Order: sequence, then C-alpha cells, then structure tokens
Amino acid sequence: MRRSVLSLLAATTALTLAFAAPTRAAEDAVVIPAPTVDAAPANGIQTAVIAGGCFWGVQGVFQHTAGVVNAVSGYAGGTKATADYQTVSSGRTGHAESVEIKFDPKKISYGKILQIYFSVAHDPTQLNRQGPDSGTQYRSAIFTTSDEQKKVAEAYIAQLDGAKVFSKPIVTKVGTLEAFYPAEGYHQDYLTLHPNQPYIAYNDIPKVENLKKLFADNYIEKPTLVSASKATN
Repeated sequence: MRRSVLSLLAATTALTLAFAAPTRAAEDAVVIPAPTVDAAPANGIQTAVIAGGCFWGVQGVFQHTAGVVNAVSGYAGGTKATADYQTVSSGRTGHAESVEIKFDPKKISYGKILQIYFSVAHDPTQLNRQGPDSGTQYRSAIFTTSDEQKKVAEAYIAQLDGAKVFSKPIVTKVGTLEAFYPAEGYHQDYLTLHPNQPYIAYNDIPKVENLKKLFADNYIEKPTLVSASKATN
C-alpha cells in the first residue's frame, strides 16, 4: 500500500498523500512488566536499533520518548547496495524498516526502550507483517550493538513469553547489527510532519497516545526531530 504512494512522493517530493485508510488500525497497546534483566548504567550516548513494521510510527514513538537524543528511520539487515526504499519494498533484500535510537542511558535504560517497543510501538507477535503492511521488510527484529544488549533482549523475550502477557508467542528475532543505513529524507520526522495523513492518523498517532498514557514518566510532548538535530550539528 505505502509503496505505490511513496513512489509518487519520491518523484514529486510533494509529500501530499491521499489514499484510503487501511483496513485495520494500529494494534492496541499491551501493559507489560519491566524487564528483570537490564543493561548496567553507563556514561555516554548509546545506540539501539529496532524494527517493528513501518518505521514512521516507530520513529514517532521514540521521538516522543525522554532520554532519546535522536531517532532515525532507516534500513538494517541487508547490504548498502540495496538500502533504498524501492528496493527494500520488494521484500527480498534482507532489510527491515528499522529505527536507530541514540539514547542517554542515564535518562532511559536499554530495557525501558525495549519495554516501550514491545508495549506500544508494535505488536511483536505478528510474523513478517505489522497491521496493514506485510513482507519481511516489516518484520519484528532487534539488532543488537553489544553482547549486553543481546543478553537483555533475549532475557526479556523469554520473560514476556513465560508470563504469557501476549495472546500469542513473540516472533521478534534478535541478531547482531551489521550496519544501519538512514532512509531517504522524506521518511524522516514523517509522523510529526503529516499527522493528518490517513495512514499516520489511523495507525501511528494511537501509538504516541498510548506512550503518553502508559509511559507518562517517559513521554515528552515536543518530539526530538531529525531535522532539529541536523540544524544544531
């Protein structure tokens, strides 16, 4: 659905989408416990890379999360040669639409990021799809940047499955990050720039609303935008 629309967007850079709302809205948020295993406190900015369907909504959620200094939509799981939207949309590149999250571990832990990811950012029980979008590029995946992140992610999935907080088993795959490739400029800050676009309004705005409701202590009203980060660098 998004592929044909964004082909036009890329060609015209008009960014004025007009298409019917999808057949189903974003999945309802699920209240889940915090991880019992979390990363140790550390200094400096750290990186988390996650995939959970269309990167517009996932990026939007973490741009409204306190402690996140930047959240960039992009691609992970494939090669640099295939890291462009049209090619990734074929579902044959190995890439997943992903979000690279730079965060301050003194303000938010890696485990808290995963709690938000599993609870409000996407449904981790959907295999190779998310809501109205289907294909391996929309899979649920965690790309770890350290052995500690791998340990935390795997332990948390086991914890949530063991507690049966979801009606079905979690299908999220955990693997080592090889590389992250930022997506095209017109994908960045998309939720903030197009809040009334039907896809965003129906699928993604509810995710930010659920973040505000379920993670009030981690929610910030003003999003941390990619465009603002570039302007200050």
